[in-house]
Amino acid sequence: MNIQQIKVALGERSYDIQLGAGILGTVGTLCRELGLTGTAAVVSNTTVAPLYYETVRAAMEAAGYQVLLVSLPDGEAYKNSATLNQIYDALVDASLDRGSFILALGGGVIGDMAGFAAASYLRGIPFVQLPTTLLSQVDSSVGGKTGINHPRGKNLIGAFYQPKGVLIDVMTLDTLPEREFRAGLGEIVKYGAVLDGDFFRFLESNVEALLARDKGALIEAVARSCSIKAKVVAVDEREGGVRAVLNYGHTLGHAVETLTGYTTYLHGEAVAIGMVQAAKISQQFGYCSQADRDRIEALIAALGLPAELPAFPSEKYVEALSHDKKVRDKGLLFICNRGIGAYKMERVTDLKALLEICIGA
Repeated sequence: MNIQQIKVALGERSYDIQLGAGILGTVGTLCRELGLTGTAAVVSNTTVAPLYYETVRAAMEAAGYQVLLVSLPDGEAYKNSATLNQIYDALVDASLDRGSFILALGGGVIGDMAGFAAASYLRGIPFVQLPTTLLSQVDSSVGGKTGINHPRGKNLIGAFYQPKGVLIDVMTLDTLPEREFRAGLGEIVKYGAVLDGDFFRFLESNVEALLARDKGALIEAVARSCSIKAKVVAVDEREGGVRAVLNYGHTLGHAVETLTGYTTYLHGEAVAIGMVQAAKISQQFGYCSQADRDRIEALIAALGLPAELPAFPSEKYVEALSHDKKVRDKGLLFICNRGIGAYKMERVTDLKALLEICIGA
């Protein structure tokens, strides 16, 4: 069994990402190697648990663990304090102590909520990420961002809390609905657009293979995405500086999600819209050419992702942006692409003018 290993170097909080095809059944062995003990609480949802829980349960029991399933409703709309309390209730009811741990089996919503539950239950118990969506495999499962949404904004409540390990099995992508799969590809584009021009060219030349879910192309895309993110996180774990680059496309993307109540667009779709708008803004600021902008728009279109801002009054966007986590000292830290493969951080104080670039360009 071919398993790639990518290190997230964070001193005593360092961990490895294990990546391969057909490796979910090795989770019990991995947990033993990590020295985890006690009961394993598998936090999943009503969509993923019927597909993969039995594989995880059998592997964990074969490794000598007791296993508890905590199954939650599926969807971004449930990434809130009420659902978080369902996790706490299940852990308390099962008398889980600090010697136990959590396995997050699902997409980004499950990973974020299960991770925050792990960070806060009994002031912290270990957890392992088992991401089953492309979006979570290349982004949310790596780097220790955990949390829930607030009615006033996305991911406003949370903590930085690193997992003990991440196990990525690209075979789980076979059961991913087409729309969600494409949304995950949107998040991958981000890494090439602002951090790795060679990777962006790889994506441009492998659109058909990726859309066909070719395992070789997928492993390459996921591995390179995770490697890029791991390097950024190792330098700036808590987003005090360079890690903010990973928010490329997310600033307006989050505003789109907030204004549409997290029900109209998948996260990766909203990010795709945000990247197209960010490229317009980057061009307007003089950081990229029309040709660079055209390449970003063309790749997003080839992946079948949306590009247009939904029609809300500009003042609604300004209000949503003003609640963004990246607003400090009355200015918004906006991530621009500098050409393809590099970035520039721009402090923006006039949010209305920023929106006019998007609406008018």
